[in-house]
Amino acid sequence: MRHLRFPAVLVPSLMLVLASCAAATPTPAAGGAAIDVTLQEWSVLPAQASAPAGEVTFTVTNNGPDDVHEFVVIKTDLDPAALPTAEDGSVDEAGGEMEVIGEIEDIPVGETMDLAVTLAAGNYVLLCNIYSADEDESHYQEGMRTAFTVE
Repeated sequence: MRHLRFPAVLVPSLMLVLASCAAATPTPAAGGAAIDVTLQEWSVLPAQASAPAGEVTFTVTNNGPDDVHEFVVIKTDLDPAALPTAEDGSVDEAGGEMEVIGEIEDIPVGETMDLAVTLAAGNYVLLCNIYSADEDESHYQEGMRTAFTVE
């Protein structure tokens, strides 16, 4: 009988641990869309190119392999390669004809973070807007941008 007591105590504890892990996993709001996005040198790769209007949760993973990245959602009718830029080549987030909806700053290599936003129907650009002075490198200019449509 002693062998049965240990598992009897362990099972409820294990169930509590598993339940708390499940509760910590972010999920989109009821009726919302969940979009996985991969960031890597030098691309932004959403699992799908569109979502329905409303609550959208982007689950963003930085696959590096070397650089920290960020994820910015911009509403605009401009071509993804034609956004207004600062002198260093990064997107001027206060520039005209666009609106920054949300962002995740400084996602380390190998990390995954979520961004939940409410999106109206229209055209968007998903991008990384990091500028590295050490490497004189604008991630936007290197190609880290893509069009995204909300219907």
